[in-house]
Amino acid sequence: MAIITMGASGEAAEDIGVSYNEVRLGSLHEKIIGWDADESMIWDRDPEVARQFLRAVDEVQKIIEHLGEGQQELLRYAKSVLHMGLSRLEDEFVHVLIRNRQPIASDRMSEDVSFRSTASDDSLNYYSSRSFDEESIRGKLRCESGTGSEEFVTVDLVHPDAILDLKSIARTMFRSKYDRECCQAYTSVRKDALDERLSALRMERLSIEEVLEMDWRDLNSTIKRWCRALRVFVRAYLASEKRLCELVFGDLSGTTTTDYLFHDSSERSILQLLSFGEAVAIGSPRPEKLFRVLDMHEVLSDLVTEIESLFPEGAGSSVAAECDHILFRLSECVRGTFTEFKIAIQSSASATPFSGGGVHPLTKYVMNYITALVDYTQTLNSLLRSKDETDRHVPTPLARHLHSVASILEKNLDDRAMLYKDGAIQNLFKMNNICYMVQKVKDSEELRAVVGDDWIRTYGGRFRRCATSYERASWSTMLSFLKDEGVCVRGGSNAPSRAILKERFKGFNAAFEEVYRTQTGWIVPKLELREDLRISISVKLLQAYRTFVGRYASHLDGPRRRDGYVKYCPEDLEGYLMDLFEGVPKAMMHPRRR
Repeated sequence: MAIITMGASGEAAEDIGVSYNEVRLGSLHEKIIGWDADESMIWDRDPEVARQFLRAVDEVQKIIEHLGEGQQELLRYAKSVLHMGLSRLEDEFVHVLIRNRQPIASDRMSEDVSFRSTASDDSLNYYSSRSFDEESIRGKLRCESGTGSEEFVTVDLVHPDAILDLKSIARTMFRSKYDRECCQAYTSVRKDALDERLSALRMERLSIEEVLEMDWRDLNSTIKRWCRALRVFVRAYLASEKRLCELVFGDLSGTTTTDYLFHDSSERSILQLLSFGEAVAIGSPRPEKLFRVLDMHEVLSDLVTEIESLFPEGAGSSVAAECDHILFRLSECVRGTFTEFKIAIQSSASATPFSGGGVHPLTKYVMNYITALVDYTQTLNSLLRSKDETDRHVPTPLARHLHSVASILEKNLDDRAMLYKDGAIQNLFKMNNICYMVQKVKDSEELRAVVGDDWIRTYGGRFRRCATSYERASWSTMLSFLKDEGVCVRGGSNAPSRAILKERFKGFNAAFEEVYRTQTGWIVPKLELREDLRISISVKLLQAYRTFVGRYASHLDGPRRRDGYVKYCPEDLEGYLMDLFEGVPKAMMHPRRR
């Protein structure tokens, strides 16, 4: 600050002014050096000391502004003093930022989600093309993905009492053209703070190669953490981070500069999170990944508007573009994985028939898989929609694909059925599996709404036809022994032939015993279907048996010989029929010991 005094000439006034500035600069220099000599931080002392330091730096700046072109030596001296003061202010600015940093509630949330995400992983059984386990299906992450019920609010990352100090330091540094150094100091501190937040969320920095090499158990766990971490990071951390930036610099630099500052401090951390999404998307399209990739797509889609608001294009940010790119890659991964799922069903094969003719693990896996998929109906309808939907009978893209999955599964079951040599168990196997498919759709209102009642009627008719074909293959030969045709010898009297009757009863007994021996080892898992099948067989078989025995048993030899052919009364047969389809082979006991 030049002091203009009255003198004999302008030169005298100027000389007096320069002398004053020299003296004043010397005094300010001593003060600044004195503060530097004290090893403690200025803003840890009495607030008045901090205010004095700011006034000293401001005064040096004002002196520089008033020095003329002919005072280069003094100007250099003043700038040196100013640089010393501003360097100290930069250290103080960093110190205040770090000392007054506050933990936020979301830190505790990050600890909770880390625990929840790993708690269930020990029991995870994952898919392979040779192993289908219905327990391996893990659908939507109810707490960790999608639009959750949690509310995230901006919080104070730095203690409110320190904001005024930070603004005062920043204002002095900006006024002294030291704004670049101030911004660099700020972004350096906040980058480190955000890196620590990522560590708290257990999202360590991973290269694409490291992600691609992770086994499924670790990848599954990491994806679950990522889904939760991204929501916490964007809605709690980044929103609060931008607010802090605006509080400190908003009055000094305007919206554009604060956007750039926020971008510089946070871009690295958000891109680190997003890069994990890309690494997952470019990995192999294994069917077990589909649910987790859908979770990632839903989480990122849910946040993309907020991310675009935090990182406007005007700030030179590539974050919004990277989000769009990763959403596209995840979409491609979903479509590719869905295709791989179909291929896995189609290519699953065996050289041996499934024991007992029950519901095959493949059927359970596929139906549980698609039941879990309907949690993502809206997302899948969007991602699976082709440019020209041609099938007007299928209302949605997901329905079209699930119909396709059912058809592929049915074809696989047909091929597996042919591994049985007996036509009866071929049909029993198909009946069991198609019935299971229909029941899974009926049991899920959401899946039923997607697949449609027409599909249920169509496949319900198919499993009933399989049941009819099973009965025909198993029992038609046995029932043929109980027909009237051929019992009487042609050309003779109308009396039945004793020899033919003996053969008929012997044939029936042998056929029934063989069916009992075989089909007690077969299984019909669904209780209602098992009972219906037994009743249907009983109605047909017992009625025919009672009629045949009542009509022809008396034409055999005496009672003792008769018992050798009519081995079973209808009640015996009815009891034996109750042993069928339990999956436990049994030996038939003599009716008298039963």
